[in-house]
Amino acid sequence: MIAENLEKLFSLENKVVLMTGAAGGIGRELAKGMAGIGAIMCACDISEKGLKSLDEEIKAEGGECHTFVMNVTDQASIQAAVDAIGEKFGRIDVLVNVAGINKREGIMDVLEETYDRIMDINLKSVFMVSRAVAPLMMKQHKGSIINIGSHNATAMLGGCSVYGATKSGVVALTRSMAVEWAEWGIRANAVSPGHILTPLTQVTWDHPTRGDYLRDRIAMRRPGTPEEILGIVVLLASDASSYMSGSNYVVDGGCLCGGAPWDFDSAYRYKGEE
Repeated sequence: MIAENLEKLFSLENKVVLMTGAAGGIGRELAKGMAGIGAIMCACDISEKGLKSLDEEIKAEGGECHTFVMNVTDQASIQAAVDAIGEKFGRIDVLVNVAGINKREGIMDVLEETYDRIMDINLKSVFMVSRAVAPLMMKQHKGSIINIGSHNATAMLGGCSVYGATKSGVVALTRSMAVEWAEWGIRANAVSPGHILTPLTQVTWDHPTRGDYLRDRIAMRRPGTPEEILGIVVLLASDASSYMSGSNYVVDGGCLCGGAPWDFDSAYRYKGEE
């Protein structure tokens, strides 16, 4: 009975999920995890090689996956993928906007073309892909849009000015979607990961000073993993979150709340095994 109730509440069985950036470090784990609990995964990415390996991994684990090459900076490419998914399945139940890039540079070092590229992929694509998917969700009077934000939408590190601006925009755009599209039964929420360990961020965690800097600012004193973002995404994609919309959910190991505490006096401190 417990298992049946949990499945009824959180199952993604037969939900058609379109995910951008599905072949990346975070997207890949989200795509595999959602497919593993029943989602029909429509994985979109610009990397054909990455999509092929993702498709193989999902199917090897018994999940259902369909891949679509999508350039999120090109409207025609976006529309072609959305149309193909709509034609194949007749609906899109969940949209997960994951695609994103970053280049760590000081404000004075950022070239205009770098600024435009980060803005186009991180923010404009969320706007364009969501607008392409929305008519299908409006037609079915139901849908969940999940936009991946960032810790940098609130707290900032040096060298992340453009990235942080895009992620702040993603959170604001999410609220606009929630307000404007609620009458069609569409919910929109953002998920903002903290400092997550991926192949692209490994160099930061291995850095002689930056890794310790981050650990000192995280209450759990460690990086998160892509798998640890899956739970909140599943919740927001499932019917369990039917009254949740317009919010930003932070998954950061206790970083924004204040990080590791300073030295304070208490009789109740863990000192290891006695």
